[in-house]
Amino acid sequence: MPILLTWFGAGCALVYLMQIATGRPGEGHWQRSAAKTAATLALVVAALVSPAPGLIVLGLALGAAGDFFLSRHGQALFLAGMAAFAAGHLAYGAAFWSRAVTLGFSGPTFAQSLELALLWLAIFALGFWLSSRAGALRLPVFGYALVIGLMASCALILPAQPGGRTLQLGVGLFVLSDTLLALRLFVTAGGAMQKPLDLVVWPAYWLGQALIFAGAVIYWGFPTG
Repeated sequence: MPILLTWFGAGCALVYLMQIATGRPGEGHWQRSAAKTAATLALVVAALVSPAPGLIVLGLALGAAGDFFLSRHGQALFLAGMAAFAAGHLAYGAAFWSRAVTLGFSGPTFAQSLELALLWLAIFALGFWLSSRAGALRLPVFGYALVIGLMASCALILPAQPGGRTLQLGVGLFVLSDTLLALRLFVTAGGAMQKPLDLVVWPAYWLGQALIFAGAVIYWGFPTG
């Protein structure tokens, strides 16, 4: 059942990608909202009927809510979408941190420390740059960048075991999609790069969510010893 639901979600994700590519129906249309939301909601249901941990299910559910809010028009709904995704990142981060502690995490290795330093250098640089172009949304955008960094940091320090690389790849794609979406909204809005970015953001995001779900099922299911 989880596999069938995931494939259904992939089908909905493909429908939404085709809507982006063709421009039909237009942005804000209910058919777009339905396809976009169903693509992630299918992962939520798949997670509910699988051994996925509760915080991962919560993160997926908040992502589905964020997808719906961002598919509608209006600044209030945009902010609601940002809040839903930020809460989803925090749920993922809490799940990763809890699992790392359960597996005996006592501090980052030297390699992990280097990765964390590079991550936060990028987070602060991009956060300051993008927020400086976000106008009235400057503080929410910078705060969102910090939340992303926190979630990604918790993923980086996960001890190595089966499913970990899949999960971390999913996190990386999620972070990439958020970064490209911010570029699309605050840097290239209305420009020639808007459509190409749209065509990359959505597949990166949905595949990232799917890999987080799949990786978590494996990672949490592997014996702790």
